[in-house]
Amino acid sequence: MEEVLQQLANLQYIDSRIDELTQLRGDLPEEILDIETDINRKEAKIKRLEEEKKELQVEKDNLALEIKDAQNKMDKYEEQQMSVRNNREYDALTKEIESQKQVIENAQSRKEEVEKRLEQVDPEIEVAQEQLEEVQELHQEKKENLDKVVKETEEEEEMLIKKREEVEEDISKRYLRSYKRLRNGLSNGLAVVPMEKGAALGMALPPQTQVEVRHKNKIIIDENSGRIVVHPSFFKTAKKQLSL
Repeated sequence: MEEVLQQLANLQYIDSRIDELTQLRGDLPEEILDIETDINRKEAKIKRLEEEKKELQVEKDNLALEIKDAQNKMDKYEEQQMSVRNNREYDALTKEIESQKQVIENAQSRKEEVEKRLEQVDPEIEVAQEQLEEVQELHQEKKENLDKVVKETEEEEEMLIKKREEVEEDISKRYLRSYKRLRNGLSNGLAVVPMEKGAALGMALPPQTQVEVRHKNKIIIDENSGRIVVHPSFFKTAKKQLSL
């Protein structure tokens, strides 16, 4: 049983150190993902504005052609009015002229709206581009920080993961399942803790429990925390065995 307790202590010792390395990275990975999402949104906004600008320019050109075509028709109808033979023909041409005038007015009104919007789009694109560049710079900074932390810790983490795999291979699946269940259910990931001065994580253990822990011949579960409590010597041995 001492061997099982030692393996559990080794596993906890390794996992605790991996947790420490993860904490060193802090929230950088999540921050980077959030920034990347923000970059995508800003790039999409710029793309929408640029597409809107193209569409407005096409519409402006089409409206200009529409105005020109309507003006040509008006000129033609006015010229025809000079040679009509009766009032009916004159009135018909007058209606056509009025119709083309309305077309010109509507097109001119819309053209002014388009031109006003075009004047607004370029500054909006410029501001959006500046905001994008700021976020891209922040992303680069965070990425460099993360890469630096990862580089500083990756060698140790790779060694820990390898040693963890070795420990998992040696430990009984039953005990491994129990350890993982305990660890996954705890906020700090401490499934196995050492007894220190008759207490586990600062909470006093009953005298009989303390005696059982010192015997090192059975798995002791702390009634208060639900954690496995072991003699501190197991963690000292873990430190020596794992060369950490």
